[in-house]
Amino acid sequence: MASSAPLLEVKNLKKHFPVTKGLLLQKILGHVKAVDGVDFTITEGETLGLVGESGCGKTTTAKTVLKLETPTEGSVEVYGKNVHLLKGADLKEYRATVQAVFQDPWSSLSPRMRVRDIISEALVANRKVTKEEVDARVAELLSQVGLHPFQAPLFPHEFSGGQRQRIAVASSLASYPKLIMLDEPVSALDVSIRAQIMNMLVDLQQQYNVAYLLVAHNLATVRYMAHKTAVMYLGKIVEHSETEDLFKFPLHPYTNALFSAALPSHPDILTTEIVLQGEVPSPINPPSGCSFHPRCPAALADADLMKRCQGETPVLAEAAPGHEVACHLYTGGATGSVETTGILFKTGLEAEQAALKFKAAQAAGIGATVASAEDASRAVEASRAASKAQVKKEAVSRNETEPAKGNVETTEAQSEDDTIEG
Repeated sequence: MASSAPLLEVKNLKKHFPVTKGLLLQKILGHVKAVDGVDFTITEGETLGLVGESGCGKTTTAKTVLKLETPTEGSVEVYGKNVHLLKGADLKEYRATVQAVFQDPWSSLSPRMRVRDIISEALVANRKVTKEEVDARVAELLSQVGLHPFQAPLFPHEFSGGQRQRIAVASSLASYPKLIMLDEPVSALDVSIRAQIMNMLVDLQQQYNVAYLLVAHNLATVRYMAHKTAVMYLGKIVEHSETEDLFKFPLHPYTNALFSAALPSHPDILTTEIVLQGEVPSPINPPSGCSFHPRCPAALADADLMKRCQGETPVLAEAAPGHEVACHLYTGGATGSVETTGILFKTGLEAEQAALKFKAAQAAGIGATVASAEDASRAVEASRAASKAQVKKEAVSRNETEPAKGNVETTEAQSEDDTIEG
């Protein structure tokens, strides 16, 4: 199936599940809009991470790509071919090209099949191979995932959870795929072996040049493995960027709230907790306009911005090169002036600085809509000065309990570094 087209291209993907009433004469009362207009592309050897709250449509998107669900609208193309229209030899080739590793290694492996049969199933079903080639491939994959070839005749119940997930990874690689769906691949495992599985997946990706679609809640896992990350909310992608750029300069208010809920990597790192109001709206009847506006701190603080968010659906557009966000804050705010549409910033840092100005101006009492650049700059400087003073105060308090001078200097230096990074 190889061609010049992207490995995977998802175009305006929608999956709506009908809500019915009755048994024989069913009446459709509405639709659950699990996925509602999703677009993304994955190239060979690339990892795209999908993150968001439970129920936002991540797994449904992955199932549609795997042809386990039929889309209501839109298309899923692998090397330029719509996978939901494939038949015969093309369908068999697709099944060999796209594989999956599911979340629970205790239920994803058949308890009645031996390990060698589980690993070789996709290879035997989709490729023309001899028994000697199958045995050699099984032994090779068991070695590559950290197991021993002599374990091939065993059953899944004879392995631990981490070992079972290694078997699942080996099974997904057997048919030489180009794309593997990773649906929470390490969330069901002990913390002690999560890093081992993630390192193994990264190493195998470099060895086979395979691409991953990674669905995960753990932001640290996504940041470690993914090259690009897309943030989903109520079936839509609200932000999409290179992973490091997204984590350093999150632009969408929902992305900021999502990241603030994650624990920092070090206890001395200061973070701002963002508590969203209300509950996630029902996907059966999502809010009009921007689906996040009932919980958005920016919209709740500005009546004019709220009117635009309620009446106009934001489009996923570039706020900085390679950094797309669906938010009216980056397309003119409450006014939506034509002059401010398009690529607003040269880098993700500039876009983040603009967001900081907005937040600081609001915190300083200037108002949600910044009156001028001077007011915003003063608010940012005041906010940063207050934050810096607080960090120094906490550092001094810690230093008073440490008699060693060297430790005091180290703590102050670390506090300064944390302040700069913040």
